[in-house]
Amino acid sequence: MPPQTRPTIADVARAAGVSKGLVSFALNDRPGVAPDTRARILAAAAELGWTPSLSARSLSVGRAFACGLVIGRSPDVIAADPFFPTFIAGLEDEFSVTGQALVLAVATPGRKEAETYRALATDRRVDGVILTDIRVDDPRIPLLQELGIPAVTLGVPDVASPFAAVSADDGVGIRLAVDHLATLGHRRVAHVAGPDAMLHARRRSESFQAAADAAGLRSRIVETDFSAADGARATAALLDAADSPTAIVYSNDGMAVAGMAVAQQRGIRVPEDLSITGFDDTEIGRWVHPALTSVTTDARGWGLVAARTLLRAIAGEPPARIALADPTLAVRGSTAPPPLAAD
Repeated sequence: MPPQTRPTIADVARAAGVSKGLVSFALNDRPGVAPDTRARILAAAAELGWTPSLSARSLSVGRAFACGLVIGRSPDVIAADPFFPTFIAGLEDEFSVTGQALVLAVATPGRKEAETYRALATDRRVDGVILTDIRVDDPRIPLLQELGIPAVTLGVPDVASPFAAVSADDGVGIRLAVDHLATLGHRRVAHVAGPDAMLHARRRSESFQAAADAAGLRSRIVETDFSAADGARATAALLDAADSPTAIVYSNDGMAVAGMAVAQQRGIRVPEDLSITGFDDTEIGRWVHPALTSVTTDARGWGLVAARTLLRAIAGEPPARIALADPTLAVRGSTAPPPLAAD
């Protein structure tokens, strides 16, 4: 409704024949209101189409009713990574029901990122934040502790943290991919990894190396920035090597799809000449040809659990560590036994 015609608490009070104070008590479910009076007030509010004013509610309880997500990556990398839209959809699954707004910011890691968090705290624009891409010795942990902002981390930090954490064991998925390739008969494998400064990328690399060593495979790891373009670069470098791999394990689906394109442009057949696996099992990977074998995670479910955990933290509940279900491996057409000539 236009502001001048939007019903107010005073309108509800007149319609119900009570004071504005009693209306406020009833609408906020506070004690001291008789059941029949509460029912009459709620009926009057519903008939008038009254809805709470978020600004007034924020002032009365000292909250912003908003949660922050500051993504410390290049906008180009974010645009090409399907994880974030799916994860944000999970956040909105919860926030849209509970009346929270999501404040999204993209900032270069480092000084600009710290300034973004400080501005959110100083302006009281958010009640809490979600930290993604947890880093080695992550400086955001003590920064948010200093600022007094409740937070939830995606993954368990490698430093002391007072915040709740929601995590999944990415290493399980990488090991499944390596074991799958070893069972098919591959002996030369490579991992196109994310930035080593990010804990989840480092743990995926470590899990890849451990699984390859356990299976007696010859292995190589190439670091990237997680973008499809850098995944393509890494793939070209691997295929140019004298002892090129017969299988490549990628740290996300975007890089795997890009790598598949690089191979096919060179006349390398997937999976007859080269097997490829992805990570996150995104929709696009199921539609490329051949369909992508990929580690299956639930990014939307992760967002939903992270949102609920953050709201509990904002409400003052003790920090919890929540472990999500282990990833699985969806085997499709992009993996097969290696060429017969491969050793």
